[in-house]
Amino acid sequence: MSDFFNHFGSARRSAQFLSKNLRISILLLVIGLTFFGYTIKLFSLQIIEGKNYRERSHKISSQVKTIPANRGEIFDCNASLPLVINTDSFAVDITPAEIPEGYYDTVSARLASYLGISKNEVDKKIPVKLRKSYSSIEIRVNVPFSVVSNIAENITDLPGVSWRSKPMRNYVETGSISHVIGYVGDITKEEINVMYNQGYKANSIVGKTGIEKQYDKDLQGTPGRESRTVDARGHIISDVPVIEPPEPGKNLVLTIDSRIQELAEQALGNRVGAAVVLRPSNGEVVAMVSYPFYDQNLFNSDDASAEYNKLATSPNNPLLNRAVNAVYPPASTFKTIMSTAILAEKAFPSEKKVECPGVIIYGNQKFTCHIKRPGHGYLDLKNALAQSCDVYYWVVGRDNLGVDLIASYSKEFGFGQSLEIDLPAQSVGFVPTSQWKERRYHEKWKGGDTMNMSIGQGYTLVTPMHVANMIAMVCNEGKIYKPHLLKEIRDGSTNKTIEVIKPQVLHQSNIDQAVWREVQRDLRYVITDGTANYPMNNKKYKLAGKTGTAEVNGVKENHWHSWMAAYGPYDAPVEEQYVVVVIVEAVNDWEWWAPYCTNIIFQGILANQNYDQAITELGFKYLIKARQRQE
Repeated sequence: MSDFFNHFGSARRSAQFLSKNLRISILLLVIGLTFFGYTIKLFSLQIIEGKNYRERSHKISSQVKTIPANRGEIFDCNASLPLVINTDSFAVDITPAEIPEGYYDTVSARLASYLGISKNEVDKKIPVKLRKSYSSIEIRVNVPFSVVSNIAENITDLPGVSWRSKPMRNYVETGSISHVIGYVGDITKEEINVMYNQGYKANSIVGKTGIEKQYDKDLQGTPGRESRTVDARGHIISDVPVIEPPEPGKNLVLTIDSRIQELAEQALGNRVGAAVVLRPSNGEVVAMVSYPFYDQNLFNSDDASAEYNKLATSPNNPLLNRAVNAVYPPASTFKTIMSTAILAEKAFPSEKKVECPGVIIYGNQKFTCHIKRPGHGYLDLKNALAQSCDVYYWVVGRDNLGVDLIASYSKEFGFGQSLEIDLPAQSVGFVPTSQWKERRYHEKWKGGDTMNMSIGQGYTLVTPMHVANMIAMVCNEGKIYKPHLLKEIRDGSTNKTIEVIKPQVLHQSNIDQAVWREVQRDLRYVITDGTANYPMNNKKYKLAGKTGTAEVNGVKENHWHSWMAAYGPYDAPVEEQYVVVVIVEAVNDWEWWAPYCTNIIFQGILANQNYDQAITELGFKYLIKARQRQE
C-alpha cells in the first residue's frame, strides 16, 4: 500500500514539474514573441518609416517660407535690352484666425491706414465668414519697401498681419507688343485644378495670354525655401535660417525686332486692323501689330479684374490679337491662290483672254466688277490679276476650276488650318466645301457660291497670318514654315543660350517650280502696272504683291476692309526677303490705307529708316497731314 502511495506521489510531483516547465516555456515564448514584435516595429519606425517621421518632425519644428523665383525676362531679337523685367515688390496678407477675438476691427483699421486704403477695402477681402480662417488672405500687392518697413516696426499692434516678397512684372515696352508678350496674373481656381500636378500652387503667378502663357513653364523658375527652427508655440529658436535659394526662370529671346515693330505700329496708326512682318525663309515673325492694343502694366494693380473688364467691354476689343485671332474674307488677295490653281491645273490657258464688260448675269443674280464698273475689256491671267478683275476669276473659277479644286488649293496654302504659331490661341479660319454647305444650310452649292469664293468673298475666312503664309509660299516656291515668335531660350542666371529654335516646315507643295515663277512675275506686275502701282510705288526697292478690298455686311458706312499682301525685295534671294501683310478694317474711315502702310514698312525695313524718315522718302507726308486736318 505504501508503495502505491509513494508511486502516486512521485507521479504527482512529476506532473507538477512538467506543468511548471510548460508554463515557463509558454511565458518565455510570449516574451520572445513580444520582444520580436517590438523589434520589428522599431525597425519599421526607424528604417522603413523613419524618413517620413523625420520629415514630419522637421515640419513641426521648422517654420518654412517660400522664396519666390524671379520670372524669366523676355528680349527682342537683338537680346540687348529686355522687353519685360521684374521689379521688387511686396504683398501684405492677413491670417484672420491669428487676430485675438474682438480685435479684428482695430487691426484692419490700423493696417488700412498704413497701406493708405480704406478699412472697407480690407473688409471686402475678409468677409465675416472668413474671419476664423487660418489661410492667409492677400490684402494688397505692389506694396513698396518703405510701407512694409513701417508695418514691421509696428507689428506688435498688428497680430495676424504678414508680408512676403512678390516681384512684379514690369512691361518696359507696351503698345502693340502687348498682344505678342501678353501678361501675367494670379492663378485661378480653375487653373490650379488643371495645373496642380505640374507644380503650380495656390499663390502662383501664371501667364494669361501671349508668350507669357505659351512659355509659362520656361519662365516660371523654381521657388526657394527659408526654414527656421521654432518651438511648440511657433517662437523662433535659431537665428540662422537654412536657405535653399530659388532658381530664376529661363530668359526668352523673341524673333520680334523692336525697331520694325515700332515702325509697323506707327505705319498702321490708330486704325483698327493688323500688320504682320514675316521672314518667308524660316517663319520668323519680325513684327506683329494689332490695333487697338493695351498696357499690360494695368494688370499689376489691385483693380486688375476691373481693368480687365473695362478692356473686355471696350469698343473694338483691345484684347483681341487681330493678327492671329480675328478672321476676315481674304478678298482679292485670294486671287493669288486662284492664279496658282489655274496655272498648276492648266485649267485655262494663261494667255487666253476673257472679256470683262463690268457686269455679268448668272441665274437671276447680277455680279458687278467693282474695281472698274465700265469693264476691263479683254484680259489674260496676268492682267486680270494686275487689274484685280472679278469677272475673269468669276468665269474661270466657276467654269474651269470648280469649288472642290479651289478648296483643295486653299488648303494647300494653309487656309482653314492651324498655322501652329507658338501662341496659346489662334484661329484656323475656314474654307467652305459643297458638302459643308449641304450639311450646314441644307442647300446645294451653286455656281454663284463658286463665283464668290473665286474672289475671296462668301464663306472663306482667314487671319492676316494665313495671308502672310500664303505669300511666303510663293516666295519659297511651294514651301511654308510654321510662323514662330521664339528665337532662343537662355539660362536665367548666366544668360547663356540653352536652345536655338530651328525652322519647321508646315507644308511642302509638289506644284511645279515654273508655276511659282510665273505667279511671282504676275505679283510683281500688280505693283508695276496694276492696282497697287501708285500706293506701292517705291523707287529704290522692287516689291511684289496683291491688293484686296473685302466687302463687309452690317457696316453702315465704309463697308470695305482694305488688304495688302506683299513681299520684297522681289529681286533678292529669299533669305533676304520679307513678307508684309496689312489689313485695315471697315470700321475706319475709308482711305485705302493698307497698301500705303505696307510700302512705309518696306521702306523702313530695307532702308533702315524710322517712320518719319520713311514717309518723307516716299513722299507720303501730305497724306498724313491731310488725315490730321480731317481729324
